[in-house]
Amino acid sequence: MIDIHSHILPGIDDGAKFITDSIEMAKAATKQGIHTMIATPHHRNGQYINEKETIEEHVKTLNDILEEANIPLTVLVGQETRLHGDMIYELQSGIIATLNNTNYVFVEFPSGNVPRFAEQMLFDIQVNGYTPIIVHPERNRQIAENPQILFDFVQRGVLTQITAASLAGKFGKNIQKLSNTLIDHSLTHFIASDAHNTTTRGFVMQEAYKVLKNVHGSEHFYMFMENAQLLVDGQHVHRNEPVPITKKKKLFGLF
Repeated sequence: MIDIHSHILPGIDDGAKFITDSIEMAKAATKQGIHTMIATPHHRNGQYINEKETIEEHVKTLNDILEEANIPLTVLVGQETRLHGDMIYELQSGIIATLNNTNYVFVEFPSGNVPRFAEQMLFDIQVNGYTPIIVHPERNRQIAENPQILFDFVQRGVLTQITAASLAGKFGKNIQKLSNTLIDHSLTHFIASDAHNTTTRGFVMQEAYKVLKNVHGSEHFYMFMENAQLLVDGQHVHRNEPVPITKKKKLFGLF
């Protein structure tokens, strides 16, 4: 299993604090069946600045430690970047790390809203040869109130990734319901842990994939699994034609 979103690098954001925490996370990940993981520390979220070169150094150090400890996990370079006006410059200048040096790039919105310039910036990212992936849209209040926003993005070629814990119900029934709805309407393409630790924000990948298979069937199960591999390989991922969610505002009532 491949996990494309994690905060396993120690001491650089709100994930693992120390290398010992990273090692415990790595052990927990392997117990979940995860053999490859993309480290995606926060960048430009108002609290953390983590540029590509620094992330690469931390990933190399962690992989060396995991190999020495005989922990069968390979960590790849990535980044979770808050949407901001200098994204094109930072992509072109090598400040932003794409996912495993592919053309896929994580984009994070604030939890409460979708920035007004999001549509134009997501378009500009694509024009410059990258494929933006919106992370955890099911946890965004404005998208929950008006899912048409996400439909419009996906229809224009943007991908999305939901959190394993959301699908497993760890963030409550409303977020779980929205997660399932996004899958039903082909508005999401990946499941990832967004793990920060081994206690309150763990991996939950096996549980999430079990829900995916039981609720949505084997076709979705294998498609999401394969999409993670295709992403890491820099290939085109599977995506079905998105379907609008015809629901009233505030149906999901996340907050």
